[in-house]
Amino acid sequence: MVNLNKTDKKECASSRGVFFNTGKGFHLQILDVKHPDYVAVVDPDTAFWALIEKKNIAENIDENSQLLKKYREKSEKFSSEMEDLRFNLALSAVYFNPTERCNLNCNYCYIPESFRKNGRDMSKTEIFNALDILKNHFNKTLPKGRLPQIVFHGSEPMLNRESIFEAMDKFKNDFAFGIQTNGTLLDDESIKFLSSKNISIGLSLDGHISKIADMTRKNWAQKGVSEKVVEVIKKLKGYHNYSVICTVTNNNMAYLTDIVEFFHNLEIPYCMLNPVRCTMPGSRKIKPKDHEFSKYYLSALDRTHQLYKETGRKIVVANFANVLMSILAPSGRRLMCDISPCGGGRCFFAISAKGDAFPCSEFIGLEEFCGGNIFKNSIEDIIKTRPFMMVKERKVENIDPCFRCAIRHFCGAPCPAEAHEMNGDIETTGAFCELYEEQVRYAFRLIADGKEDAYLWDNWDSDMISSFEQK
Repeated sequence: MVNLNKTDKKECASSRGVFFNTGKGFHLQILDVKHPDYVAVVDPDTAFWALIEKKNIAENIDENSQLLKKYREKSEKFSSEMEDLRFNLALSAVYFNPTERCNLNCNYCYIPESFRKNGRDMSKTEIFNALDILKNHFNKTLPKGRLPQIVFHGSEPMLNRESIFEAMDKFKNDFAFGIQTNGTLLDDESIKFLSSKNISIGLSLDGHISKIADMTRKNWAQKGVSEKVVEVIKKLKGYHNYSVICTVTNNNMAYLTDIVEFFHNLEIPYCMLNPVRCTMPGSRKIKPKDHEFSKYYLSALDRTHQLYKETGRKIVVANFANVLMSILAPSGRRLMCDISPCGGGRCFFAISAKGDAFPCSEFIGLEEFCGGNIFKNSIEDIIKTRPFMMVKERKVENIDPCFRCAIRHFCGAPCPAEAHEMNGDIETTGAFCELYEEQVRYAFRLIADGKEDAYLWDNWDSDMISSFEQK
């Protein structure tokens, strides 16, 4: 029997399973992870899990088994850790939109077209003032020495390049900066500037060939931009503080294996194969079906492992790595979408080019989720407003069928903006329930076979201590 729960980390398993009650105050669920030898046992409330050999299920789920006796001793600690992860993390990051404009008109963008076409830029003075406000707030709320993160986001932040580059220089000792860009405006000078300062760079590329990549990502003249993005990626070779997002739609899902091979050949260190967020009507038109997406997605993950074995070089699919970490070491995750409440308004929030504050970038354009303006309202007041509290109070325990699901803390029923716009209610499921189920089953199979390291960044467990192990 294998168990890899780690201190300060945890989460859950899946909706199709068998519940049983130990009689000692907690419920466990047996989850078929589609492994020939193992099943998973999960406590949905604390995210405790164990992998049990199928031939030994009866003896391990007996009320007097060593497994349950040991778990009973530590269940309160696990519950407390999960409570801290879900409700007690400090606000520490901001997605900062220095402009409403974008030079692209991608099919699935969550920023309204009117903003991207005719929107405003923040002035340099406004950007500096906003960063001063954020600096003063974080100086009061974060431990000394911990730098909050500022990610210049979009629309397309490079349209306000001069101002944000000056801001990165002026506030270099106050924030850890990143930039999420479509890449089309990154020239040699800007690449040198960003890489010399170790700025985190996020790019977007939706395919391995122009014919696929350009179906969704185009400029206003309907011309694809993938060739330019590939040029930029080649120039970033050897720089390890960048990643590439591939947004998965029904246009490119069948090519995910080819895409990860292409990314690996380009020596991209990290990528994301993100399901398209269905917040806006345009994105819903190209949403892939869960059962089809899952098949191609898992095949792509298989291929990353094969490439690692063939070359000794990883390409980490960060959104899957996050699901895997939610099982192995939940508070070691690097993304806060796959948990409830999600990170929106709680660990991070977004600022529009007008200074309006939203729980997350996905809510920009949904005016009812504006919590105020950082030039007019204090951050302390903004994060207590009803729009922010709606997101911070969204829990899987209040969502049907999530409250019955064993993987509810590995999944988190993302995304609240997506759920609100698709279903008219924030306390409903998002768009890709089955995909998360299959990711969790796949993750458990990797753990059972001892393959998990190949899917995670190097030294992911260097500062972790097992809090519960039984062989």
